[in-house]
Amino acid sequence: MDWLLNLLDPTWWLTILGAFATVGVLAIIFAETGLLLGFFLPGDSLLVAAGIFSSASVAKGMGIEPLSFPVLLIGTPLCAIAGAQLGHFLGARFGRKLFDKPDSRLFKREHVDRAEVFFEKFGPAKAVILARFVPIVRTFMNPVAGVLEMTSKRFFLWNVVGGVVWVEGLILLGHFLGGQVDPKQIDRYILPGVFLIVFISLIPIIVEAVKHRRAAKALPIPNGKHHRVSSSFDEQL
Repeated sequence: MDWLLNLLDPTWWLTILGAFATVGVLAIIFAETGLLLGFFLPGDSLLVAAGIFSSASVAKGMGIEPLSFPVLLIGTPLCAIAGAQLGHFLGARFGRKLFDKPDSRLFKREHVDRAEVFFEKFGPAKAVILARFVPIVRTFMNPVAGVLEMTSKRFFLWNVVGGVVWVEGLILLGHFLGGQVDPKQIDRYILPGVFLIVFISLIPIIVEAVKHRRAAKALPIPNGKHHRVSSSFDEQL
């Protein structure tokens, strides 16, 4: 399990990438938003960590090269937008065939179902924006929008809005936190902070699951009892 925890740990990525950490962040954000297999990569937590380590004093305290703050502010939203556009193109180009594969360790049909439910619940514009803040849904929403025939122009507009708000907000948050914490004690705060960000990102999914379960329990069946309707949200918890 150590290798899996490492993949989810943004500080591990930044340490491994070393002097290429800034470029690595750009590549990971592109892959996490544009490639279906990139859903397991850190997104929210990586952006916050990148913002923290753009502080020279913090980076020095962790023994790594500081990330370029200007490059992060300009490059990461561009990569997030470009990755999502690629996902939408693939969905529009290949349709359902893109998801026509058996479940494996990396691909789960429930991820696609979850994105479709999200799309139908909030509508195209809100779904594209809000999905940016929901792990896994963020990756699968883009091709799903293409499959469900959301036009390229409309998708691009809301993709830009969501991408900029998501990326810039988390990087600026991280950069601010990096300037407030004692560099000598940063390792005491980084992991708890990352887990907090991930938990906050999962709140919309948890809320949806609770609502769906309550609605399912309220559905009567012929014998007067209540039954439970399964859903992709239920399955993930």
